[in-house]
Amino acid sequence: MGRITVRRPVLRLSTTGTGARRPDTLAVEEPLEIRVAGKPLTITMRTPGHDFDLVAGFLAAEGVIADAADLTAMRYCADTEEQNTLDVTLAPDVPAPDDSMTRAFATTSACGVCGKSSIEALRADRPYEVADDPLRLTPGVLAALPERLREAQRVFDRTGGLHAAGLFDAAGTLLAVREDVGRHNAVDKVVGWALRAGLLPLTGHVLMVSGRASFELTQKAAQAGIPVLAAVSAPSSLAVDLASDTGMTLVGFLRGDTMNVYSGAERIIR
Repeated sequence: MGRITVRRPVLRLSTTGTGARRPDTLAVEEPLEIRVAGKPLTITMRTPGHDFDLVAGFLAAEGVIADAADLTAMRYCADTEEQNTLDVTLAPDVPAPDDSMTRAFATTSACGVCGKSSIEALRADRPYEVADDPLRLTPGVLAALPERLREAQRVFDRTGGLHAAGLFDAAGTLLAVREDVGRHNAVDKVVGWALRAGLLPLTGHVLMVSGRASFELTQKAAQAGIPVLAAVSAPSSLAVDLASDTGMTLVGFLRGDTMNVYSGAERIIR
């Protein structure tokens, strides 16, 4: 999609006071309105591209759908000037999101947690259990993931302004990567790709994110049945609590040949 990046003029300055104007490449940020059966559900700010994956992953994270069969169709609305409104048709036996979900999203839709009424509901509302996932990994496999993810960040190379999420198998093979201005959007796009491919639950897989591991990203990984979440930066305290509650392995500060394992250390072969 051509709207992933745009060019804007920038004044490049040095500490000596000299400078020059030049064009700079920026990552595009635009709103995407998500509708279900023509009814507005939420608006999220995202980088255009892989919108169907984004919406599928978002709906899966919120418990609206569980697999590809729950989606009958997705289409961009013809009544909008740009492809910034996407309408979803659910299968006949799938309940539509209730009004309380719509009202919650109306206040803010910057993260995957906003549509939930409480942290307790998030902890309880899990379609898949990851505690018994038999995946085992060596520290060497984990240590190789950040570089493999970084090598696949094509738009980041041009803009320096996007987050990334990558899905890996037990051998450390990259299966899918998505970039977005929003960390949660990048994860939704990866999970949505897997859902549409019929791969949920993602037993035996690792989700690698380019920034920190927040509660919302841990929740999205748990909703998709992912047993290991790894991040190049720090986790939040609530992310560690949720990972421990669900039996997920949470790895932070994955840089070079070192890492911090905050929960689920039994999956790491030492």
